[in-house]
Amino acid sequence: MEDSKLDATIESLLNEEKQMRLAADVAGTKKVVTEIIELCYKAKAWKTLNEQILLLSKRRSQLKQAVTSMVQQAMQYIDETPDVETRIALIETLNTVSAGKIYVEIERARLIKKLAKIKEEQGNIAEAADCMQEVAVETFGAMAKTEKIAFILEQVRLCLDRKDFIRAQILSRKVNPKSFTETAKQKKKSKEAESIIEAPAPDVPTLPELRRIYYELMIRYYAHNHEYLEMCRSYMAIYEALVKDESSYSDTAMAVEGQPEWVPILRKICWYLVLAPHDPMQSSLLNSTLEDKKLSEIPKFQALLKLIVTMEVIRWDRFWEDYKTEFDQEVNLPGGALGERAAEDLRQRVIEHNILVVSKYYSRITLTRLSELLCLSLQETEKHLSEMVVSKALIAKVDRPAGVVCFISKMDSNDVLNSWAVNIEKLLDLVEKSCHQIHKETMVHKVTLKVQ
Repeated sequence: MEDSKLDATIESLLNEEKQMRLAADVAGTKKVVTEIIELCYKAKAWKTLNEQILLLSKRRSQLKQAVTSMVQQAMQYIDETPDVETRIALIETLNTVSAGKIYVEIERARLIKKLAKIKEEQGNIAEAADCMQEVAVETFGAMAKTEKIAFILEQVRLCLDRKDFIRAQILSRKVNPKSFTETAKQKKKSKEAESIIEAPAPDVPTLPELRRIYYELMIRYYAHNHEYLEMCRSYMAIYEALVKDESSYSDTAMAVEGQPEWVPILRKICWYLVLAPHDPMQSSLLNSTLEDKKLSEIPKFQALLKLIVTMEVIRWDRFWEDYKTEFDQEVNLPGGALGERAAEDLRQRVIEHNILVVSKYYSRITLTRLSELLCLSLQETEKHLSEMVVSKALIAKVDRPAGVVCFISKMDSNDVLNSWAVNIEKLLDLVEKSCHQIHKETMVHKVTLKVQ
């Protein structure tokens, strides 16, 4: 009986909607459409609701404003559905209605995000990722910047969960790190565009929160390829944001074991700087981190960086004994362990550091003596030396029959001529100074030189 009453009421409202639609009465059509949707919702007739949404959207000369109003009204009922199947059915109905319509593109993006979340909760991460990739929010002019970034970051996260690292990298490039800092000019522009841009959804994080989420996702991506320097730079971006935010240093903003929140981040920066292969960028970041005053609050890590900067041979056994406890503690701190290969790579970096130190002090050295300094076997020493030469981190030649390593690079003809010219110039300067000194002594002591 109730169903027949509902059908009769809907029928009368549909006739009324037809008259208003053909008369191009926007306000009236919107009102009738939302009334039909609300009526179905109050009667808990979810199947009828889906049917009416499809029917109203397909009616001839249907007004855009009415469709927008209908979709927005129906979206409010998604969380109040009795079960997951009904929720998915309603979302898919609204997706069908909003597909290909620019005036409801933001609503469509939000619907797909909800659908992806449901699929992820069900354990279908691949389906959730595919679902999210259907939408290119960067082309949505009316969507707020924060909501766009949040949507793209969600796409990146799902790709990382799916182990699709190539697509994750492609999607991450859609987000410019500069967009996390708003200049006065950008703020002025955003105020001018407030009338065009729609307000973000309530669950969208703020710009500083999005910045942190972005760099945490990038750390996950770089960890896959063991790109320690890029991981370090991402942690540095998070650290800089924490330092700027004064609230981070309040008594309430404490991390593990009563430490300030920035301490575990700075520890990670130090570790990844040491783990990163030696190059100009790594050297620059290493020196700039050493100049940070806050590093003095964690003296163990200040000593670690000084050890790497100082051009002295590091004994691996003693080094590992001093820092093994700190290394193992990283598992319990925010950000987790340093990686599967971190301990192996750390030893590799110490060996590379030692080889570079030796190359600064020696032009030629026997392989036996080099092995003693590095605390390695002859085969291991030759292997590490060869790898550094191949990667162009070092210039060296190994005379295997003689067992000698030469760290001097071969000069071409121009370099040889230039070195000769410099040497001759130095020699002439020396001869001139010697002559001057001789004449000076002669004048002082009034000694006459006898020419033999």
